[in-house]
Parts: sequence; C-alpha cells; structure tokens
Amino acid sequence: MDVSFLFAKLITLILSLVVAYIAYHGYRRSGQEPMLYVSGGFVFIGAGAICEGLIYHVFGTTIASAAIFQAIIVSSGMLLVLVSLIKY
Repeated sequence: MDVSFLFAKLITLILSLVVAYIAYHGYRRSGQEPMLYVSGGFVFIGAGAICEGLIYHVFGTTIASAAIFQAIIVSSGMLLVLVSLIKY
C-alpha cells in the first residue's frame, strides 16, 4: 500500500477524532444532546475513513464489498450529524 495513501487516511482519522472530541467536550459543558450526536457521527466518519483499506487487506474481500461497508459506516455517521442538526 502506498505511504501517501496511508498518510492521507491517517490525517482524516485524526481530524475526525479531534472534531469528535471537541463536540463531546461541548456536550459535557453545555449538556446539549445534539453535540453528542455530532461527536458520535464524526467517530463513525473517521472509522469509515480507514475501514475500507483494512477490510480489503485484512479480510481479502473485493474492493467493491469493502467500499460498500465503508459507505455504510460513513453514511451512519452522516445520519447522526443530520439528526443533531434536526434536533437543534
């Protein structure tokens, strides 16, 4: 696997986890439930960023099935962010 590809995925994971942490910290300070949904959503988005390559290489699946699994995880995260916007 290309090092630049791994680096890009790692940056995406780190940034999404930083956003999730800040959102969770905001939830703890304010007690507003939508911030908790934002935090969870970004955890899913970050996990989706790295799961495609892991599933493809570790489990030996096709790239199409790994991409579908990634899309499901990222979509779940986006759905949580959407719920937080609707609740606000």
